[in-house]
Amino acid sequence: MIQTQPSIGIKPNANLHARFLTTTGALLLLLCLFFSQYFWHQARLIMIFCYLVSLIIGFVGIVKLLEPRVSFYLTPQLLTYQHRYGRWQIGWQSIVALAPIRHTLGLQIDDLPYLGIRLKSLEQLIDNISPRLANRLIHEQRPLLVYCIRSQLMSMEQGVINFEPFLLSDGSQIKGPLAGFLHQCAALHKALGYHLFIPASAIDRDLVEFASLLRNCKRAAADYPAR
Repeated sequence: MIQTQPSIGIKPNANLHARFLTTTGALLLLLCLFFSQYFWHQARLIMIFCYLVSLIIGFVGIVKLLEPRVSFYLTPQLLTYQHRYGRWQIGWQSIVALAPIRHTLGLQIDDLPYLGIRLKSLEQLIDNISPRLANRLIHEQRPLLVYCIRSQLMSMEQGVINFEPFLLSDGSQIKGPLAGFLHQCAALHKALGYHLFIPASAIDRDLVEFASLLRNCKRAAADYPAR
């Protein structure tokens, strides 16, 4: 009898109410089409506004539907992040630390809506992330870069997208979008202390609770082969 490995699936908040919004937008559009047959000349501006509202609601719902139903898979070997543009996965033994991102500046404490993951080596991402996702994350992480620049955690030059070849420890080079993503990860690591950043919208629970779950999985993964 084949035994399957235990797995935990985490759903994203990003696709909450997707079907409801899509259905609501479609129904509103149908209602607008119906009433415009009788009241278009009397209430043209109102009807145009209703059309726009129904289209926006429907569009938001469709975008949410495109999000993956499960954003994270936790197994005894791997932490896998599912994104609509691809995925990255990393072994638990490659993770050094993980925690919600918090920056203290004087008496001010900023809690950012991200969970940070620090790796033993940034090079462990090279074969474990799709180039399409790497290119997408470069742009999705712009708010983090803007925050770091405003907080003087990095310079303007460090915050600029860098597509120069990324030099590896063995002397070889990585080019293309993956190189740009690795440069950005290195810059964010210097500024915030982490390589990977999980947005709060990608999980279905509080960041502190999710960090605790990941730490428990990491500890359990170390003992799993011996069971």
